[in-house]
Amino acid sequence: MTVNTLAIVGTGIMGMGIAQIAAQAGIQVLLYDAKAGAAEQGRHSLQAMLEKLTAKGKFSDDELQAMLSRLTVVQELSQIATAEIVVEAIIENLDIKKQLFAQLEEVVTPDTILATNTSSLSVTAIAADCDHPERVAGFHFFNPVPLMKIVEIIPGLSTQQSVVDVLADLAERMGHLGVVAKDTPGFIVNHGGRAYGTEALKILGEGVASFEQIDRILRDGADFRMGPFELLDLTGVDVSHPVMESIYNQFYHEARYRPHPLTRQMLVGKKLGRKVGGGFYQYEKGQKVSVDSAQNQSSEVLVSDATIRSVWIGADLAEDKTQLIDYLNAHDVTIDDNYTPHPDSLVLLAIYGEDTTNAAIRYQVDPKQAVAIDMLTELTKHRTLMPSIVTQERFVAQAYALFGSSTGNKGSDSREADAQEASSATLIAESTGFVAQRVVAMVINLGCDIAMQKIATPEDIDNAVKLGLGYPYGPISWGDHLGASRVLLILERIYALTADPRYRPSPWLQRRSKLAVSLFTQQAIY
Repeated sequence: MTVNTLAIVGTGIMGMGIAQIAAQAGIQVLLYDAKAGAAEQGRHSLQAMLEKLTAKGKFSDDELQAMLSRLTVVQELSQIATAEIVVEAIIENLDIKKQLFAQLEEVVTPDTILATNTSSLSVTAIAADCDHPERVAGFHFFNPVPLMKIVEIIPGLSTQQSVVDVLADLAERMGHLGVVAKDTPGFIVNHGGRAYGTEALKILGEGVASFEQIDRILRDGADFRMGPFELLDLTGVDVSHPVMESIYNQFYHEARYRPHPLTRQMLVGKKLGRKVGGGFYQYEKGQKVSVDSAQNQSSEVLVSDATIRSVWIGADLAEDKTQLIDYLNAHDVTIDDNYTPHPDSLVLLAIYGEDTTNAAIRYQVDPKQAVAIDMLTELTKHRTLMPSIVTQERFVAQAYALFGSSTGNKGSDSREADAQEASSATLIAESTGFVAQRVVAMVINLGCDIAMQKIATPEDIDNAVKLGLGYPYGPISWGDHLGASRVLLILERIYALTADPRYRPSPWLQRRSKLAVSLFTQQAIY
């Protein structure tokens, strides 16, 4: 099928975003909205935005006029009958969408493809009462559509393959990557994104760190574009929490997707985020105004006598120990290389998936001397330090003095000034698996589970999550980058210590880790 005319039903932000990229691709676009005047307003707003982009040199005047000539507002639903494809972008309500699709079937031709931009509803359910469910498919874009170069193509149980093929070609023509996903809750992107916010909320709920600190660790250390609480404020708790509950319920209370009571409480209390001036952070005119308390470590730590006698290192991975030795040597710190640490040595533990207490017992060292460091994040970016609940204050101070700034082993006065200026380290309460380890391992594990369920190919999962959520890596390539065995170690230890089924490692991850092959490896079909 050659798509010459595309109809958009619903001319809000998503509908007009789809209209823009279709018009840019040379397709005639028919705009319809049941609300009087909405389609005209949508076209007017899009025209104003395109004119601003033209003024900035993004388009020529001829290109602008050509795009505008392809955008036609229609007043009656029957006027979209000439379109080869209709894309619905209305409210996320199953009954209302089903009513619309019944109306569409009365006016379009038998060959017209009916696509839904639903983000969370079952395509099969939307198509269930249609006379021709075989022509119905999901065509899920992300906001802002022109910038988010990804679209999920979701066949329902009855959808013909030819419909999927046409939509994939159309996505490419409009400059987007089309990824095919099974009709399952959350499809790929909203499914794959469940780990980030829910695990961060669980960490916050356990009192491991403040929401500012968690944001800082994941943004500065793990390279996420936004911290999870910044993201929740931007999206709005009124949007995010219902999605969390919906996917959790649709998967019959699978522990991996468990929401947190805090966002339900914030929803009830109308602490929705940036749009209302306050959520986790406070905002004025859309700008964050709260002070990031993560920048200010405990004054008790900063003013303590932090003269470092020596450091004893225990590391789960040889490369981590080498990196720490190099760091200590560069800062003129004496390394305690005895079998048993000297009583005055700071015991530094580079561990995975454990808390400091259990690691100290495993290494047979005194927990009162021990501070754990997360080596999942690079030392040059951010350092997360975790004392045990009995670690003596002097050793906490030594660890923070050593890693809280780039100044190394200086006198306490200069160290205090430098530490107050630095933003390179965060002290957290004792936790099974730090912050970044827990969140990143959960993101990767969930991506592996999506692959195991054959919701999409590993490549499509990776591309969809990276492009759709702005993560530094897709979950599959991230696992390969960090090493599947390291990710598996984190999850196995957390699962063993907590007995929480949300942390159970995916069989996809386990098999490929034990065989030392890429997480992209798929089993051949014989």
